[in-house]
Amino acid sequence: MSQTFDVIVIGAGMAGASVAAGLGATHNVALVEAEAQAGYHTTGRSAAIWVRNYGPADVRVLTGLSRAFFLNPPADIGTDRLAVGREIIYLAPPEQTEALDGLIGQGLGIEEISLARVKAMVPALIEGYAVRAGIERDGFDMDVAALHQFYLRRARAAGGQLMLRSRAGRIERKHGAWEVETAAGVILRAPVVVNAAGAWADEVARIAGVAPLGLVACRRTAAIIDPAPYAVEHWPMVQSAVHDWYIRAEARTRLMVTPCDETPMHAHDVQPDEMDVAIGIDRMQKALDIPVRRVERAWAGLRTFSPDRSLAFGWETAVPGFFWCAGQGGYGIQTAPAAGALAAAMVKGEDPGPAAGIIAAIDPMRFRGRT
Repeated sequence: MSQTFDVIVIGAGMAGASVAAGLGATHNVALVEAEAQAGYHTTGRSAAIWVRNYGPADVRVLTGLSRAFFLNPPADIGTDRLAVGREIIYLAPPEQTEALDGLIGQGLGIEEISLARVKAMVPALIEGYAVRAGIERDGFDMDVAALHQFYLRRARAAGGQLMLRSRAGRIERKHGAWEVETAAGVILRAPVVVNAAGAWADEVARIAGVAPLGLVACRRTAAIIDPAPYAVEHWPMVQSAVHDWYIRAEARTRLMVTPCDETPMHAHDVQPDEMDVAIGIDRMQKALDIPVRRVERAWAGLRTFSPDRSLAFGWETAVPGFFWCAGQGGYGIQTAPAAGALAAAMVKGEDPGPAAGIIAAIDPMRFRGRT
């Protein structure tokens, strides 16, 4: 069995789905996914909050450019709660005041707030933990599932094929086109392959005979607790100024807690680590007087970073027709509208608009020649 396309996108998480949707109007696209569920490993495990002041400069550009989409989404987005406002509090103990000054100094909307005001918003705040605090007022919760399904629908509506349970076992350049042979024995042909395989992106490159970039997959652990007696639905997200823990409301009556861990590991179906769960709760309890009687649920996901932690979007120069769309770290959801549009424009050779200024910074070829 063989099929011919204009573009084969490998990986149907948020990155691959958004690129496929952006290409669909002009290109015949195959969206190839190894798992039985699109977005199983990372997209489906996101903490789902949009934070402007998060990540390196290139990420912040795409985060800002994505804001309008979230606040004014297309009519067929499938939800009326794609973005629900949630402020973000940054707490600074004495040793973190310099970090807080750095956040405020970025000029991207974080401002000082009194500890008395924080206490009114978060009654569990322990007096004496922080000496200063900042607030970011334009954050919001995101409906990740609705956004992901929107992009998958758009890709399919344009004639694209979503191929689940289709792990790429062979990727080979032949006669001016790529051949991707799936585990089911189906052979796909296209002049362009987009590598949007997340934690598996370097593995996909190796299969294709392309040198890896040195991407690092890191585990991020989270747990759900009952914060009783506190009603937390309208609490802001609360985190330390150095981002070594945070909490946010979950399902209205629960709290999600994470130690913001980034433990390097191989790409696999990652599971939570009990020690990381305990560390997250301990760090939270130094700041917030919340008893934890039990952990209701814990999970982990993979966040994949390039060697310099910026994105890796662009053409591979060693072979024709191989496009990298990798290194999204923990920023892939909040940047998806602008990042998907940027990657699609780059593949098509079109003007990327206001994102053009970051193309040099995210060129994956910057890692070639590193030892």
